[in-house]
Amino acid sequence: MPAINIEDLSEKDKLKMEVEQLRKEVKLERQPVSKCSEEIKNYIEERSGEDPLVKGVPEDKNPFKEKGGCIIA
Repeated sequence: MPAINIEDLSEKDKLKMEVEQLRKEVKLERQPVSKCSEEIKNYIEERSGEDPLVKGVPEDKNPFKEKGGCIIA
């Protein structure tokens, strides 16, 4: 889809685009931020035990562990 330069549109076209966007937005289901943030926090806390970024990766299961060292003679 090509980019639209807003400055090149007439005032009527700008208003049509705005009305179209508002029609899309009015159909969205909205929830309070306080409820959503609590759900996100609970989701993260429930899964933090399995998260390798929090818990770490065991050495025997780490695919990026160096296999051997480099010896300079």
